[in-house]
Amino acid sequence: MKRLALSLCLLASAAGAASAAEEALSPRAKLWWEDISALASDANEGRLTGSPGYMRAADYVISRFKAEGLAPAGDNGGYLQSVAFEQQTIDQAASTAVLTISGKSTPVTVGETAIFAAGGGPRPDAVDAPLVFIGYGLHLPAQGYDDFKGVDLKGKIAVVISGGPADLSGPVKSAARNARTALLTKAGAVGLISLTTPKQVEIPWARQKLIAHQPGMYLDAPGFSDTPKGFFTGTWDPANSEMLFSGSGHSFADLCALADASKGLTAFDLPARLKATVAAKREKLTSPNLIAKLEGSDPKLKSEYVAVSAHLDHLGVGEPIAGDKIYNGAMDDASGVAAVLDIAHVLKAGPRPKRTMLFVIVTAEEKGLLGSHYFAEKPTVPKGSIVADLNFDMPLPLWKLEYVFPVGDSESTLGAVSRKVAAAQGLKISPDPLPDRNVFTRTDQFSFVKAGIPALAFKFGFFKDTPQFQIEHDWRANRYHAPSDDLQQPGVMKEEAVKLDTYVAAIAAEIGNDPKKPDWLPTSTFGKPAPL
Repeated sequence: MKRLALSLCLLASAAGAASAAEEALSPRAKLWWEDISALASDANEGRLTGSPGYMRAADYVISRFKAEGLAPAGDNGGYLQSVAFEQQTIDQAASTAVLTISGKSTPVTVGETAIFAAGGGPRPDAVDAPLVFIGYGLHLPAQGYDDFKGVDLKGKIAVVISGGPADLSGPVKSAARNARTALLTKAGAVGLISLTTPKQVEIPWARQKLIAHQPGMYLDAPGFSDTPKGFFTGTWDPANSEMLFSGSGHSFADLCALADASKGLTAFDLPARLKATVAAKREKLTSPNLIAKLEGSDPKLKSEYVAVSAHLDHLGVGEPIAGDKIYNGAMDDASGVAAVLDIAHVLKAGPRPKRTMLFVIVTAEEKGLLGSHYFAEKPTVPKGSIVADLNFDMPLPLWKLEYVFPVGDSESTLGAVSRKVAAAQGLKISPDPLPDRNVFTRTDQFSFVKAGIPALAFKFGFFKDTPQFQIEHDWRANRYHAPSDDLQQPGVMKEEAVKLDTYVAAIAAEIGNDPKKPDWLPTSTFGKPAPL
């Protein structure tokens, strides 16, 4: 009884301390957390694109737009832009695969050893093709690196490994990976198998298998799919990837060592053939982007826009982990939406920028940046009037804000603005700590980049082999795309989060008031009409 009484006393004390900490928050930090709490509530069931839970979260965002006095900037005088999708679910267990090497056939358990991807475009009912290893799968002839050169891809499935040469920038490598499927199709390939070195794994395979049960999506509009109909894509368990290289004279372990050291790789044919069937079902749905604006103060410049963006969707209800099946997405990306709302609050309270501020909350980011892709190509404001995008996706306020990582700062004049504002606020800029993570193409700012609009995304900066690096690594390993990214997770530094918002709000105001539009740097590949 004494032990129970002591436990209850400690729990009460902890609850009291937490309550006191909440009371001590500034009004902005408190509202930031209230917004996250509303969006990541179990009641919204993980905000899967197009679901009732997503729409409940959308209604909340619209109520906050109205509370901040922001005008609607969506379709037909409202806050919404409706986006049409086709949803595709792969029945991993009902799909089949056989790997044949030198005449010997080995069944492969789909959903265990291999995962067939559900996003990008309609998958083929079946595929039967030889395999060819093409290194990192990067086509960058202008930079003096080309994994495609001299490789016969016609009728084959390309096999690629994670990473890239050290002398190429993260944004350039990321963009090349983004263009890979289109290039493979042009070269006559029929599929792609992506491998990850064990050291570069973000989400453990056990959790990837659970996520594979969730549906993928692609835009139900002509010309919007980057993956052609009938193109096969899959991934392989790192623990079983060695089987793909049997009899080739190469080993997966040796290739991983080269990839982890960012060395160059050589393409070679694999004496293997994959025969697979893909069990898929498809259905159509719609889900909206949400857009509001704060009109600019200058009679001429107010017709131009600075977009501030984040994604509202997450993974919905999925396979349970530790008994929890709601993938709440508190940091990914309710925190980004809360940041956009906080920035709107800051800009509304201060001197109004000359350009109009556009607050864009997009759908279907988790399905491949689809909502932002649609908006960037079919904006609800005149095409060509958006001069910049500032994006929030999982900034991760898990340590004190001293360094900021503005994703894409090496590509446009926005980098100079980010450094100027950082210096004024006593902050420092950190480089990309993991340039092969593809962060440049994994956030919604890349949709704006592809549309020719200079853009940045913002994260708490950190360096390799530091305590912050370990915190970020552990968070991704344990909470990224898991039900534990919820409101009960420890370590979220609310006051530090709104400091990042203050920084980005100042950047937005700087862009909004500068008579000169942001532009691409001469060294960037993204300002050219046909990047890469």
